[in-house]
Amino acid sequence: MDTQQRSVTVGELTFDARIGGPEDGKWVLLLHGFPVNSSCYDTVVPRLHESGLRTIVFDQRGYSPGARPDGVDAYALDHLVDDALGVLDQLGIQYAMLVGHDWGGIVAWHLAGKHPDRFTSLVAASTGHPSAMRDALENSDQRERSSYIKDFIADDAEEKLLARKGVLLRRAGVTAAELEPLTAPGALTGPLNWYRANFTGNIAETLACPPVEIPTTMIWGDADAALGREQAQMSGRYAYSDFRFCELPGIDHWVPQHADAAMASEIALRSAVF
Repeated sequence: MDTQQRSVTVGELTFDARIGGPEDGKWVLLLHGFPVNSSCYDTVVPRLHESGLRTIVFDQRGYSPGARPDGVDAYALDHLVDDALGVLDQLGIQYAMLVGHDWGGIVAWHLAGKHPDRFTSLVAASTGHPSAMRDALENSDQRERSSYIKDFIADDAEEKLLARKGVLLRRAGVTAAELEPLTAPGALTGPLNWYRANFTGNIAETLACPPVEIPTTMIWGDADAALGREQAQMSGRYAYSDFRFCELPGIDHWVPQHADAAMASEIALRSAVF
């Protein structure tokens, strides 16, 4: 099924987007994480089209070349949330199902919690509700798992992460093809600014998110080194509608790439009306 490339302008920023799927299908907005752009969903999206769903994916702030504002503050969470809403508005999409992985999951939880009138359901992969993450930091090994963040907010993070052909990112599971867009001059700064803007200062206040009142599925791979079971499973405490916890045995952090069939099935299942 054909996929259409689109440039979507929201304010002063222009995002690279792709739209595809049946014309009469329900809309699904898929939000990517760090450091891989929307290509992380390349093998998920065709499966969703086969399930009758219509998809919109876009390279978010810092990832689209036309959406790389200067300054750390430009990457605050509120801006990331507004970008997603702006893309939907520009495309004339009033309602959509919501999918997010990694940082895209954080944005998705906030969209679902703050704008439940725009989204029919949520599927989050790897990243649990921010309040569940707060709980896990206090009561599990999540603080140790998250220790890498201090390296991402450092002033020399770009240099270190791109050194020796990006060996640190490649060891974490990023492929050479996924790494390539980040090697352009300045291309990694925007993505890292997501961490710098939101994981410094009063982090609990910055990430604070209302409970979610739309049907929600939480997908988590039990081989995820960065995000533990507690923050994923305890997300059910902050999902007040139907909640499903889906554990994927043997799957690491990169759920869209390494469990595309399972992820697509969970999205299709959550999209169904019973």
